[in-house]
Amino acid sequence: MLKGKSIGIITSGGDCGGLNAVIKGAAGMALSCGIDAYVIPNGYAGLYNLFERGNLIKMDIEKIENISSMIAGSVAGNSRVKISKIEDTEKYKKITKGLAKFNIGALIISGGDDTGGVVVDLNNNGIPCVHVPKTMDLDLHTYSVGGDSAVNRVAQYINDLRTTGNSHNRIMILEVFGRYAGHTAFRGGIAADADCILIPEVPMDFDVVYEHMKKTFIRRVKENEYKAGTYMIVVAEGMTDSTGSSITDDSIVVDSFGHKKLSGVGKYVRENLTARMKNDPEVVQFMKEQGLFVEKMNEVPQIRETVPTYLVRSGNTTALDANFGKDVGAGAVILLTNGISGVTVTGVTDGNVEYILTEKAIKQRHVSENMVAFYEKFGICFGRKGTSANLKCLSVDKASWCYL
Repeated sequence: MLKGKSIGIITSGGDCGGLNAVIKGAAGMALSCGIDAYVIPNGYAGLYNLFERGNLIKMDIEKIENISSMIAGSVAGNSRVKISKIEDTEKYKKITKGLAKFNIGALIISGGDDTGGVVVDLNNNGIPCVHVPKTMDLDLHTYSVGGDSAVNRVAQYINDLRTTGNSHNRIMILEVFGRYAGHTAFRGGIAADADCILIPEVPMDFDVVYEHMKKTFIRRVKENEYKAGTYMIVVAEGMTDSTGSSITDDSIVVDSFGHKKLSGVGKYVRENLTARMKNDPEVVQFMKEQGLFVEKMNEVPQIRETVPTYLVRSGNTTALDANFGKDVGAGAVILLTNGISGVTVTGVTDGNVEYILTEKAIKQRHVSENMVAFYEKFGICFGRKGTSANLKCLSVDKASWCYL
């Protein structure tokens, strides 16, 4: 597969923490194995247009050392392009010609489920690839680069917003990524002591959320000597309502992978909760009793939403993602040198590179129903009437990854 040939490194899909560590790990391992490594810029768009390029960035020791593993994003750049959707009937021949031009015998491609689907497609069309799992959504069947960095930033934003909430007696809503799986909102919310976590996996009942919010908020203000309190809600953009439907704008055009941009769910939650609060005489009475009521100015507590969007995926990489990125980037090179392709690197344990078929890795994984029930048991609201967790005690031979 790689006899006398080079490796191409691609990052695809959204940017996130850990991608530079993947590039550094892959390029460093290739160099140590005597294999030339090239960075193919701009994701699958760069791959498709490879033949027209005058040159590629060949990784040497200086270039590798200049990459910071602790900085998020990707020096290689990303794009959202689905190769199979390109109308050019000669697209695979064109890509093969481009790879041959630079003597590239195989690709290391880091991305999420959409990227992994293209990896399968390319591999089936005679272009050897190894998939490095990358998605801050944490919805693949393996830990993925970017997940821990995103969870840490979500948790930090929740924690930061609490100071504003307490200062103004406001209910605060943080809207974060999570199209079909709510792992980032779930784990970020759990870490930062969010009061309510709304995710796609649990259809949300506004009556349940409102009652939990009102009861918790009123108790906190009443018990506080400064008459100050807040209530923190973290909501995934793909949150579903009581019918199981996501909140979307039907006028938004889908991308090349068939996804609509989800937005406005934080505003949707705020408007619904605000309407209930304004029509609740118990809240008005509470405000009067606590000396907070001012007619037409401060009649009920305010609710505010914050949408950090790309800030969740930008900035710095956590040490966990930097380590995992280097592991799987370097591990991908080892797989290719052993003639293995069409697979996803799941990690390196005791020096052994572990992998699964990419078709299996990219099947969507959702937040566990039992884990939701587990955290409901000690008071977190998920927008439904709590169910009983099926809690068992199990002796295991091997510990699973903490986010899985």
